Amino acid sequence: MAAIPECSARELRRRLRAGELGVREVAEAFLQRIEEADGRIGAFNEVHRERALQRADELDAEREKRSFPLFGIPTALKDNLCTAYGHTTCSSRMLSGYRSPYTATAVARLEAAGAVVLGKTNMDEFAMGSSTENSAFRATRNPWDLSRVPGGSSGGSAAAVSAGLCAAALGSDTGGSIRQPAAFCGVVGLKPTYGRVSRWGLVAFGSSLDQIGPIARDVRDCALVAAVIAGHDPRDSTSVRREVSDYLDGIEEPAEGLTVGMPEEYYTDALDPAIRGPLEAAAEVFRSAGAEIVDVSLPHGRIDRDASETLSSFAVACYYIIAMAEASSNLSRFDGVHYGHRSGEHGGDITELYARSRSEALGEEVRRRIMLGTYALSSGYYDAYYLKALKVRRLITSDFQRAFERCDVLLAPVTPTPAFRIGENTDDPLTMYLQDVYTLSVNLAGLPALSLPCAVSEEGLPVGMQLIGPVFSEPMLFRAGRLYERQTGFERPKPPEHPARAPGGRGREGDPQ
Repeated sequence: MAAIPECSARELRRRLRAGELGVREVAEAFLQRIEEADGRIGAFNEVHRERALQRADELDAEREKRSFPLFGIPTALKDNLCTAYGHTTCSSRMLSGYRSPYTATAVARLEAAGAVVLGKTNMDEFAMGSSTENSAFRATRNPWDLSRVPGGSSGGSAAAVSAGLCAAALGSDTGGSIRQPAAFCGVVGLKPTYGRVSRWGLVAFGSSLDQIGPIARDVRDCALVAAVIAGHDPRDSTSVRREVSDYLDGIEEPAEGLTVGMPEEYYTDALDPAIRGPLEAAAEVFRSAGAEIVDVSLPHGRIDRDASETLSSFAVACYYIIAMAEASSNLSRFDGVHYGHRSGEHGGDITELYARSRSEALGEEVRRRIMLGTYALSSGYYDAYYLKALKVRRLITSDFQRAFERCDVLLAPVTPTPAFRIGENTDDPLTMYLQDVYTLSVNLAGLPALSLPCAVSEEGLPVGMQLIGPVFSEPMLFRAGRLYERQTGFERPKPPEHPARAPGGRGREGDPQ
């Protein structure tokens, strides 16, 4: 029988419900695993050991809660999700030591369903990055190869799930921040339809783009967690009043009548052969299972490579104008007066206080995005940049709508390459931004997308594929993803027992630093 940290969430739930395991026994096994492994991975900012064990004891004493969907399941939270316990830092010095007065709706729903929260995971500062190297505290490392990044900005959550430090985790996805790290770490991640999961209690980056979603070891575990956190929340004005189905119900249905679209603009010379080959093989898996494969077009999503080997796409320019403009607005509250670090050195002038506080506490990437966003919104440039980006966003959304008239689901890359090395792209912001070239149009259009592993490269690194569907098509995406797992047996790939070693570090009990 598999060791406790190697079990799926569903297997843990079965054994807990049967009384084969106690909730405290499971929590202690995962906490021990964190103690042993996270020193070299650096997935956690903060481990809530005592609180997790107290919660486990409560669940062991309340056995009538065994029917709860996540009874006793050890989970982790990205550190931009507010909790009334521990700290919420967004991996930024600006919020170091910050304690939220409330708990995010998605987190409250997890705990109400019986989950045991083990702690907060590392991330790119304020979710701005694609590698988890922008954290103010440490760089998280990929469990498959400790010299490589886990992706970002939800890199800590993906690395924790991949390394068996938790059974599932929550992340946030503004332009690919769940799907890209899921692909790099060989796990499954869902970016839900915009409005499907409440954003209340998520520290905002881009309000029209952000969504909270689950990261898990396989498609069925991901569906299990997604169904728990989805649903209307009156505290979030963007939350949609729409019934949530049981995403595990019908997940094993066959593929008769399923039409899979291949966007021709994604399968160009810009796509690394290490990614293209497994995706074309995945299309054949769907075809052999009875699905129809068709070519579709997303004209405004075309991805090219110029003479200097730089990728280009309308969607990238559109996304980074809108996202940075919204970030500029959302992060204005972190000024040392309303929220966050306050400089001890200023001459009494409020402008100087703001400038010193933000310069001392915000990292280089966050400052870059705030300045670019402020510029795009400034007088004389609003129409030329921000307004034009909104028009392109409409065109990108229309492209998807036309594509879905011909197919049920799109099969697309998640990343242009497998996981890159730590430090490889830190001095080249444009190259780093282009890591999300295949994911960010989904956020612009508000669509759901599922990232799941489909191969291991010759270098021994996971390769992910992305299934994109129309709004509120999460049940269909989970069925399609589960079909792929069932047909190939490629489910829950494990990192090597002894990856290349590298220094790391994890937060102490109750200490995000």
